Amino acid sequence: MKKAVPVLLAAGAAAFTLASCSSDGSSAAHDPTPAGPNILFVIMDDVGIDQMASFGYGGAKPPHMPNMDAVAAAGVRFRNTWSMPECSPGRAAFFVGRYPFRTHINQAIGPSDLATSHLSPYDTTTPKLLKQANYENAMFGKFHLAGPENNEAGTATPSVLGWDYFYGWVGGLPGSIDTSAGGVAPGGSHMCGFVPGRLAKGGTDTGACYQPDHSCALVTRTSLAQDSAGLQCLDAGGILVPNTTCGTPPASLAFERENGYYVSPLVIIKNGEVEEVPLTDTRARGYRTRIETDAAIDWIRSRSPDKAWMATVSYSAAHTPWQQPPGSLLHDAGGAASDAWNCTDTTQGRLIQDHMTQAMDTEFGRLLVETGIAKRNQDGSLNYDPKATNTVIVIVGDNGSLGNAVKPPFIPSQAKGTAYQTGVWDPLIIAGPQVVQPDREVEHMVNTVDLFQFFGELAGIDVHKEVPRTVDSVGILPYLSTPEQPSLRTINFTMGGINQQANGGRNGPCVINNTTCTQIPTSKSVCEDNLGVWWGADYTDPSVVDNGGAGYPICAEVNRALVKADRPMLSILPETSMAIRNDRYKLVRNVSQVYVPATDTIDTQTEEELFEVNQAAPVPLLDTPDRNLLPATTTETQTTYNDLLATLDKLLASNPDCPGDGNMDGVVNAADLENWQRIAHEWGQSSVYDFVINGVRDGLTNTADASVIQNNLGKSCERTYGIY
Repeated sequence: MKKAVPVLLAAGAAAFTLASCSSDGSSAAHDPTPAGPNILFVIMDDVGIDQMASFGYGGAKPPHMPNMDAVAAAGVRFRNTWSMPECSPGRAAFFVGRYPFRTHINQAIGPSDLATSHLSPYDTTTPKLLKQANYENAMFGKFHLAGPENNEAGTATPSVLGWDYFYGWVGGLPGSIDTSAGGVAPGGSHMCGFVPGRLAKGGTDTGACYQPDHSCALVTRTSLAQDSAGLQCLDAGGILVPNTTCGTPPASLAFERENGYYVSPLVIIKNGEVEEVPLTDTRARGYRTRIETDAAIDWIRSRSPDKAWMATVSYSAAHTPWQQPPGSLLHDAGGAASDAWNCTDTTQGRLIQDHMTQAMDTEFGRLLVETGIAKRNQDGSLNYDPKATNTVIVIVGDNGSLGNAVKPPFIPSQAKGTAYQTGVWDPLIIAGPQVVQPDREVEHMVNTVDLFQFFGELAGIDVHKEVPRTVDSVGILPYLSTPEQPSLRTINFTMGGINQQANGGRNGPCVINNTTCTQIPTSKSVCEDNLGVWWGADYTDPSVVDNGGAGYPICAEVNRALVKADRPMLSILPETSMAIRNDRYKLVRNVSQVYVPATDTIDTQTEEELFEVNQAAPVPLLDTPDRNLLPATTTETQTTYNDLLATLDKLLASNPDCPGDGNMDGVVNAADLENWQRIAHEWGQSSVYDFVINGVRDGLTNTADASVIQNNLGKSCERTYGIY
């Protein structure tokens, strides 16, 4: 289905952003001639620094990543980079250069999260910024920055936020694995979404591979080095009916069912037109990482040499659900070795995740070669010369690794979703003609918000002058050109928390490994894809303490139910987790809702910990409880704690609320009334003009919100500020 981008929404947001003012208050004007190099921005999903051998980690057997290793050897490795604890706030940091307490994107965006926890159409995003330097911008793969639910733009959000071209998945996450393998078996029969090879129970090496148009081909595995016939068929977009020849397709075949990394609802945006590709279309079928790479290659190769471009390849890998990639994308494994693997088994899931990361590296290498950015040596290794093209490559992880995938000696219980090192310490690699003395490491503090300023630096744009609101970024470019560059940061910061939902709602509880309760997963299916048990509404697992199907609203209530059922309580992942550090020490603050059995009450618990940072390779000293320096026992420790605490509180106070200022221009005025009127009449649902009333947002844009604007009309917002 094709539809146009909402014209008024897109035009209004673009006009606001592109008319940003220079430091003297005049409208900024820019030469349309390309001002900088091409930019290839590669995002890895749930790949923390613990996975990366090029940074000195990766455990006993790190994922094999020779192509990214080659780029790292030709560029600069930033060994002291923090992102945010989850994907959406981490990705928002890349593209607007602001911390989560400014964007209100505190965790992975889910279908219940309001538009006020999405990137705003009035935000100055990287693609909007680079348009001032005549850049073309495209994104491929996972979006997960805004929409499609609870957002006026729906699946058009990439266009509204500035991207000229988009080919990928707006909601971001792959769907759950179809354990019926496309309807050929009862649900729960094939845990990886395809009929396995004959070495596994219920497996086969041959069958009829049907396509959505009912065409068919016989698929047979002739060597154990090949993928199973079921995986070959799935990768080709089909459904394998085992041990049969082609004929009339069974009526049970379910081509309109998502299947993890192989069948996903694709969105394509081009020339202001949005195409929602159905699951029965061949473009929506096949391995995601390959689809993402193919689309990026096609777009880059079609660019004019006279115009600079930025291509964001936002890989979905290696996010859950973990599902085997095609063996042809693996450097050293595949075929029958994985026939009997269970994608819901934690141990085997780790192996699959390694394979997904390796497959991503393979496709990254193909991307470089097929776009002319690199070549292949005779032995097949990557020959990358950063000075051979005018292209800067940036590779980054969006947050730390998922707990079940963490490589030792990093800490699974302090992984993605927390502000501990395992959750926020991410790989950052930059290579290009600007790099002096390649194959070196930068130990200075860097935050992923700094990439926003870096992209501006490459295009010759000062983001602090061009963006009409506080930006939390500092520069990165000086580290490339000046090896002895001193640190540009005095502090680093990260945080995660709860997104805004209607009337104070939040994600339901998800229990992981029968030990930990978290409210990070955005739905029951995402909880189960992360090998968890859903305790929210409509729970189905028999381990849940039954309450008539209503489920439990928060993890503390799960513990209350467990205690009353004479079962042990769970540890609770903090609802808010933040950290601030200087060159030597790190302060962590966790806030949780906890159940207190003695009083049968739910209390708010705030805990603070102080650690001395140690990032040695291959064995760093991490922020484990035994290394907590609080309560302070020395004057130095107490002084450090006091200083970091004061800086943290000052930073959190740096973005005072301004009720009525929906477009974030610093004043509540007639423009806000005009914007509210259009949105209320044309949409009426969640928007940036849904304000807090009586402590909550109601998920509607209505007359109550107009009253907030009227009551504050003419008000200038309090000044915001950054701490760097």
